[in-house]
Amino acid sequence: MAVEMKNESNGGIDLYALPEGCIANALSLTSPRDACRLSLVASTFRSAALCDEVWERFFPADYRDVLCRSAEGIELLRSAISMKQLYLHLCDKPVLIDGGTKSFSLEKSSGKKCYMLAARDLTIVWSDTPRYWKWIPLPESRFSVVAELLDVCWLEIRGKIRTSMLSPETNYAAYLVFTSKSRIYGFEYQPAEAEVGISGQEGKKQAVHLDPDGAQRPGHQIMPRWRRGLFGHHLAGRMIYQETLHADQDVQNPRQRGDGWMEVELGEIFIKEGQDVDLEMSLMEVKGGNWKSGLIVEGIEIRPKEGK
Repeated sequence: MAVEMKNESNGGIDLYALPEGCIANALSLTSPRDACRLSLVASTFRSAALCDEVWERFFPADYRDVLCRSAEGIELLRSAISMKQLYLHLCDKPVLIDGGTKSFSLEKSSGKKCYMLAARDLTIVWSDTPRYWKWIPLPESRFSVVAELLDVCWLEIRGKIRTSMLSPETNYAAYLVFTSKSRIYGFEYQPAEAEVGISGQEGKKQAVHLDPDGAQRPGHQIMPRWRRGLFGHHLAGRMIYQETLHADQDVQNPRQRGDGWMEVELGEIFIKEGQDVDLEMSLMEVKGGNWKSGLIVEGIEIRPKEGK
């Protein structure tokens, strides 16, 4: 952002001489990133950039209502020294809401809303059967428990959130957040199918790899079903054939997050102004016939798409 200083030859305005309130009002019409940059221009800008009135404008309109959905959020509202401190806290430390089934945070450069649906807030087929899934606590998770995949052939995970909870006129993406204790089995050669879309409408489908090295592995020949009984079902599953994916095929690969977890994008969608419908996200792998294990699911995060 260019700042014009006073110049006798062109009659420019001396911005340094403007009242702090006027500068603060101007800064509130920019963005959190611009406000921080402009605070380095001069002491008057630095003082104005600290005003609560500036940072209040960067919050979503309903942020207080969201924070009041948990004791942690209410305490944060009471204890925050300044609006800037509260803003930065919500960017760096997600707050648990709705009984610990969701977390709420802000995207730092824009102030737009981000949510993560905990594994307990998702629909995971067979998750109530101890033979197939186990609910465990992990110190590194923001939630009290996560879902550990023990052994399933049919993998199906679904999540849902109202679009009115998200920031309007924003392109969002959904990400499965996961990890493993040692290694993830059953996804080496078979990608899963992800879909993100409005409830009742067909969303865009795309293939995703859950095994970090899966995209680089060569295919294997099909093992006839009658021979699979001679081997453990994990070995049989890994020997199922998968044709080599074309380089231009839209396949999402997992990546490491800053908090130590892995994530893979399930899809994206644009949230319109005034829209209030169910946004649904899903991940399925039911076609390969191979057994899967080792996946630990923390949840599904919905946040503004980077660069859009």
